[in-house]
Amino acid sequence: MQIITSPAELQKICLKWRCEGIKVGLVPTMGYFHEGHKNLMRIAREKSDKLIVSLFVNPTQFAANEDLDAYPTNHEGDAQDARELGTDILFIPEPGSMYAEDHATWVEVPNLAKGLCSETRPTHFRGVSTVVTKLLVLTLPEYAVFGEKDWQQLAIIRRLTRDLNLPTTIIGGPLIREDDGLAMSSRNAYLTPEERAQAKHINAGIRAGAAAFEQGERDVEELKKIIRAYWAEHLPLGKEDYLEFIDPDSMEPVTAITDKARCATAVYVGKGRLLDNWPFYL
Repeated sequence: MQIITSPAELQKICLKWRCEGIKVGLVPTMGYFHEGHKNLMRIAREKSDKLIVSLFVNPTQFAANEDLDAYPTNHEGDAQDARELGTDILFIPEPGSMYAEDHATWVEVPNLAKGLCSETRPTHFRGVSTVVTKLLVLTLPEYAVFGEKDWQQLAIIRRLTRDLNLPTTIIGGPLIREDDGLAMSSRNAYLTPEERAQAKHINAGIRAGAAAFEQGERDVEELKKIIRAYWAEHLPLGKEDYLEFIDPDSMEPVTAITDKARCATAVYVGKGRLLDNWPFYL
């Protein structure tokens, strides 16, 4: 496995591979790998001749008051995991090599980057879309794999890839959970033991709503009431950022479930802002 820090060097190798017909798989990450990341790597590895994993805590997707400086890192452990999973190139650039001092170009998908995470993080997806576009241009992958935990992000990346005619198939990897249902996340490392014990109830509350849905409840406001009531009892340390039911393709909010919807949420537990989502499909 090569560890590369230079975007120009990475692009040179990937252009050569593309010309030779070698299929590249890309897994963009911010590091601090858990089983969710590893599963994305396995998916890309199976489909590709060469596997590239990027490890870059992208500063442009963090607001000034967010956890950029505190984001957990473990480059040595990540490199070992990437090597064991058959990674050919681990790309670890410095921020200055990805963004010039006078950087002025941004990629945005405004119709999808609204609501949900964008309500409280209005510049977040501009940063995500821009860095993902950069990575796709640098690596020219046949496949790029992103987790379904951030459903909004996945929808945005699929749309920008289509709209910009990028020659990459975007694959969604399933959301991987801890044994008690908590969605795996690098930010789970922020949780104290007490917070961790309560955090499992984020998903348990959504599943309480799903149980009512299975029994015939279709009104979104009623489903939200059920979820919030569960959280009020079992998740007193949690603070809801958002709880929404959306069309899984358009990302538009729905008021009643007539076909399929996705329940998406972000909840603050201590210092951690934790995402989850769940299908509500007829």
